[in-house]
Amino acid sequence: MGENESEMVTIHVMGKKHEVPADLTIMKAMEYAGHQFRRGAGCRGGYCGACAAMYRVKGSYKLEGALACQKIVEDGMYIAQIPFSPAEKITYDLSELKPDANTFLEYYPEISRCLSCNTCTKACPQDIEVMDYVQASLRGDVEGAARLSFDCIGCGLCAVRCPAEIVPYNVGQLARRLNSRYVIGPTEHVLKRVGEVEAGEFDADIDELKRSDRKTLQKRYESREVKL
Repeated sequence: MGENESEMVTIHVMGKKHEVPADLTIMKAMEYAGHQFRRGAGCRGGYCGACAAMYRVKGSYKLEGALACQKIVEDGMYIAQIPFSPAEKITYDLSELKPDANTFLEYYPEISRCLSCNTCTKACPQDIEVMDYVQASLRGDVEGAARLSFDCIGCGLCAVRCPAEIVPYNVGQLARRLNSRYVIGPTEHVLKRVGEVEAGEFDADIDELKRSDRKTLQKRYESREVKL
């Protein structure tokens, strides 16, 4: 094998066999094999949650979950993409809710079926303590549930694996909304910025962006100052 040649591995995408370089992510391996992403791909290398995938590896019966832009392929891997994990969309008026356990149980009563099996946590590609924030919601610990679920991106892998048919990412979103409105409350800098927007201080900048072509927008984006 020459210096520029990559080791190849065999994978199966939706049952079809492909030979792909061993150093590719699932997403890049699927594209190498000819798959064109029309959905199920967002940031392509971060944590947007759009590219959830399920897979099995050679010699194991276990069904694993991962983000396709993060997981490196393995020889003998069987892959099935999950562009979206369907979940009932619950609507509510946040101003009419109370930050307590009854609110969680009213809108997501299935959390009472939690088996504390921790399967949801094991499925999370970000190692979020999913079971812990579901349990915190059951106790009415809004602040705790919001804190534990803060990094959730809603990829849906926890919901896919939950034997109690709970949709944890929706529960976490409700916790964060309740926490922001009732526990933390609006912060001074947010109120200040809202006032500036309403006063039209950014109207000229927004109009300039609307008039810019794609190349100009891309250049401005790539050269922007990023505060860490």
